[in-house]
Amino acid sequence: MRLRSELDALLDRVCRDKPFSGVVLVSDDEGEDIFVRCCGYANRSWKVPNQRDTRFRIASVGKTHTAVAVLQLVERGLLSLDTSIIELLGLEDTQISNRVTILHLLTMTSGIADWIDESPASRWNWDALKRTTPLYLLREAADYLPLFANRQPRFPPGESWAYCNANYVLLGMAIEKASGLPYADYMRRNIFLPAGMTDTDFLSADAAADRVAEGYVPILNDDRNLVGWKSNIYDLTIEGGADGGSTSTADDLIRFSRFLRRGKIIGTDLLEDMIAPKVETPFSPQLGYRWWYRYGVEIVTDVDGRVIRWGHGGEEAGVSCRLHHYPNSGLDVAIMGNATECAGPLGIRIGKIIEDIAN
Repeated sequence: MRLRSELDALLDRVCRDKPFSGVVLVSDDEGEDIFVRCCGYANRSWKVPNQRDTRFRIASVGKTHTAVAVLQLVERGLLSLDTSIIELLGLEDTQISNRVTILHLLTMTSGIADWIDESPASRWNWDALKRTTPLYLLREAADYLPLFANRQPRFPPGESWAYCNANYVLLGMAIEKASGLPYADYMRRNIFLPAGMTDTDFLSADAAADRVAEGYVPILNDDRNLVGWKSNIYDLTIEGGADGGSTSTADDLIRFSRFLRRGKIIGTDLLEDMIAPKVETPFSPQLGYRWWYRYGVEIVTDVDGRVIRWGHGGEEAGVSCRLHHYPNSGLDVAIMGNATECAGPLGIRIGKIIEDIAN
């Protein structure tokens, strides 16, 4: 099979050259394995290898889970896409505009300030945040509010697009308000359990949990060459939340994608709206593609608007993850990484192979 042989050759290279550490799983629309490869170590000190059932922190891939939970509550009449987040959460005494709705938050068009700048030049901001705000104190969604609620908005609601984690922090609080459950409990009962995601949960970064990969940050010399690795323990928020950070496996993420597409979590009408390329991002056009965002999903199309893939990526220090669905070939791709920014370049190369074969 051409796909399997080309993926084998690609993973042989990236595993040998060590830019990737983690698990790659490609499955067809029926959940049958097309390709599986495990690389690197879940624990470098003890040389414990990554395996198929290794659990990885998934960072912002969890935004898709949050978006689906919000859409469930919309279906049940407990929220509306037009619900004012200010009125719902009682945030009138903040800088958040009273025009910001659930729809704006889902699509990253709210214009609100973020709790941390994630631009390419943001490393200084992250280090500065750690000096003033111990990350281990950020455990609940409400703990993040002082970091952004009274900062100046970036633009009026609906007038532009900007990636913003704070949007999904507020959505997590909306889920709690509408459902009467803590965010993590709602997700376990209404998303993870029905989808059969038995290895997915919200695990504290300091928890001694089974089969969880340690995260690693590369150490580079002045020539930008890799000379070693360090743990990510001082660079992570301690708890996962609505903007990302749950722990999962490649198999569980693909179960979720398949369950979602079959209309088992939300209805097909909402699903179609969720993955429709309607909000084009400033990244467009790039590399010959157009880049869009909708309800917790990143969508890539060709220049004519034909959908090539949809899903989400996730990055933290020592965490790198991708979950993509390719509708033209019916393939799901889960890339679970425990080294900084190791999944993104690999995901692009895997996508190019899939697209070339499909065409």
